[in-house]
Amino acid sequence: MTKPFTYSSDFERALAVGRPPNIKQLFPNSKALLVSGKYIDYAMLAKGNCMTIAANGRNSFIIRGALAAAQRADAAVIIEIARSEGGTEGYCAVSLWNIARQTDAFMNEMGITIPVAIHADHFGLKKPADIDPAKTEIQSLFEAGITSIAIDASHMPDDQNLLANIELFPFIPDWAGLETEVGEIKGKSGLSTPQEALFLIRGLNAHSIFPNWIALNNGTTHGIESSDAGIQVELTAEIHQALDQYKVSGAQHGTSGNNSDRLRAIASKTRTTKANVATALQMISWGLQVNDYGNALLDDNGNFIKQKNAGVSESMWEQMTAYAKSKGLKGGDYKKLNLPFENKLLAQPKEIRERMAKAVEAFVYTLLTTVFNAQNTAPIVMDAILARKSHDPGPKAQKIEPEKNWTREKIIENALKISSDKGPKGNFED
Repeated sequence: MTKPFTYSSDFERALAVGRPPNIKQLFPNSKALLVSGKYIDYAMLAKGNCMTIAANGRNSFIIRGALAAAQRADAAVIIEIARSEGGTEGYCAVSLWNIARQTDAFMNEMGITIPVAIHADHFGLKKPADIDPAKTEIQSLFEAGITSIAIDASHMPDDQNLLANIELFPFIPDWAGLETEVGEIKGKSGLSTPQEALFLIRGLNAHSIFPNWIALNNGTTHGIESSDAGIQVELTAEIHQALDQYKVSGAQHGTSGNNSDRLRAIASKTRTTKANVATALQMISWGLQVNDYGNALLDDNGNFIKQKNAGVSESMWEQMTAYAKSKGLKGGDYKKLNLPFENKLLAQPKEIRERMAKAVEAFVYTLLTTVFNAQNTAPIVMDAILARKSHDPGPKAQKIEPEKNWTREKIIENALKISSDKGPKGNFED
């Protein structure tokens, strides 16, 4: 008989006061410390020169592996899914409405005691008509256990981006973590500028909206990084410096495929506290051969290299590649295998399922401890919760912009003064 896991008295106290109201209502008997994204950002800033993983849980094995790695590293982390991945038209079985339930269940099963935020990433809006339906959907996400959200209206012009953020803010709980975005993630095209970022953050500040994170187009891409350019550290640092008085942290998107030295530089030289990792974790869970920073390698014919005795079974990989071929899926579009194959992957033998999660754990642990410098940030969150005796650490910024300068009319007028190149049009979602 397995001995029951024991929890410290400090953990029990943090559990009692640190979980947001929606989490307490959904999981009244849970021992999982699901917290606001604000606390995760706070811990990284308190330690300094570090960021934590926001692991995109495209499948259940990724969630398990990331949680196990965080427990080993004693690191506060974020488990997330993007709207494109797990929304109403998503390509994953893990969704915005079940990711909190899965994470909570796994944490209780595995005895996970580190604090975890559940983030709705890239809640994308492409046109003003998307805003009204989003109001109901956003509320449903928090009712399903989300504790942090990224409002991504970067597909729209600067004035519409800002106005969308302002209009949707009342539908986000005041205790929740908040991310905003300027500039779509397009690689070296359409790079974000300090002027664009300041316009967005100043306008939000005038309306008493204080985001934890801002995501930029700082040179990286979603999916498989095909160039050696990747993240532009100097540009990121310049923009973060311009935003210094507004105390907003950076969210690094498109982390997969960037080498470890560049990621260490982002953690140590910028105000970045959140690093999204999606594609790398998917590929590793499947057992594909990757380089040291998670970029999947290809053979001479341009095909992914499946490692023997790693990830999914050989027969399962044959099924997956045959399905991909029948649908014309190549490269990064292999992500669309997640939805049709999740249950098939869960039906594999236990040893296969466990090695899938273990591979993710090993990769994430290395990232947390030797690249992101996030180890030992879990106690910082615990101490903060116990000191505040609240699920909400409160805002980290204060209002310094006059609202009269940021009316709807002024926003539209001031946006005309922005000079920038948004890059090519197209679908750049994760």
